[in-house]
Amino acid sequence: MSFDTPIDRRGTHCVKWDMMEPIYGVDAQDGIAMWVADMEFRPPQCVQDAVKAMHDHGVYGYFGDDSKYLAAIQWWMNTRHGWKIEPEWVFTTHGLVNGTAMCVDAFTNPGDGVVLFTPVYHAFAKVINAAGRQVVECQLTNDAGRYEFDFDSYDAQMTGNERMVILCSPHNPGGRVWTKAELQAVAAFAKRHDLILVSDEIHQDLTFPGHTHIPMAHIDGIEDRLVMMTATTKTFNIAGSHSGNVIIEDPDLRRQFGARMAALGLSPNSFGLFMAEAAYSPEGAAWVDDLRSYLDGNRRAFDEGVNAIPGLASMPLEATYLAWVDFSGTGMGRDEFTQRVQQDAKIAVNHGPTFGTGGEPFLRFNFAAPRAQIDEAVERLAKAFGDLQ
Repeated sequence: MSFDTPIDRRGTHCVKWDMMEPIYGVDAQDGIAMWVADMEFRPPQCVQDAVKAMHDHGVYGYFGDDSKYLAAIQWWMNTRHGWKIEPEWVFTTHGLVNGTAMCVDAFTNPGDGVVLFTPVYHAFAKVINAAGRQVVECQLTNDAGRYEFDFDSYDAQMTGNERMVILCSPHNPGGRVWTKAELQAVAAFAKRHDLILVSDEIHQDLTFPGHTHIPMAHIDGIEDRLVMMTATTKTFNIAGSHSGNVIIEDPDLRRQFGARMAALGLSPNSFGLFMAEAAYSPEGAAWVDDLRSYLDGNRRAFDEGVNAIPGLASMPLEATYLAWVDFSGTGMGRDEFTQRVQQDAKIAVNHGPTFGTGGEPFLRFNFAAPRAQIDEAVERLAKAFGDLQ
């Protein structure tokens, strides 16, 4: 397939395009949707074939015998990430936002603190707050456009009420691929404060040249407190399948998590399982390699164009397809630069403050789209901020 082929998603119940006018005031007819983190590409043919086989069979009953599905997950994690897992470690949730919510439900109590390294994926704080827990924001240090941890500061913030820390690895929205030393420091922090460590690794497959994702499970000595979360959905653009995996090595944590899954009657839908089994395959792997190369070209085109606009700075990405653009150099207030992007350039984007403390001067742009659309977005931004030239 060609990633350059445009696909019109308007009027298809696509939240990214059909909801951008109600939410952001950007008309889908002449606007560009760069907010929701899904891609403008069809998934690989192996996934399409799996869905077609379901259609051709024509009966959509209960799913049984997940051995091939679990074997596909094992193969992918071992082949792509050097991580060997056992089938019994895997729980399939209704996506990873649901997986996060299930972790909060299973391992914390109302009123407990849950640590986030902000700015970070906005859904974390939403589910923590909705569950009646307390969000504890440990702000990342922006060191010349690169996010770093500051554990001396974080240690000083802890009160003893915290029960969990959630890590986004690779990081969304900053695009960091954490080093082994950084992951070891996160693990040590969790052990010092006796925290359950939930590592959301949904972007694990979408790294750029020169950067290799390290699963948190590769860090020694934290098996008794570690919960891993992975999914096919971001990698293969099948987010609507709402499937994700919570992978837990420790038997005691597995018992706790499994008890909550059973109590809530949760089970996955068959479409997600068939699609994931097909995706985690050699054909799926080849497609991902092509995708990463294309996204890298988009990243370079977007960054080059945006960084040429005075006052704008796109944070150098090591992974994901989500550009994190700092507008503080414009000297404008948040309302003004946001209005220029949305009303003048007609681009719908995620607002920085929704990602927590540290996100205030930023907007997040999704560049997983045909190159021509990225070029058009850059041209619009240059025009919208043309008076700064």
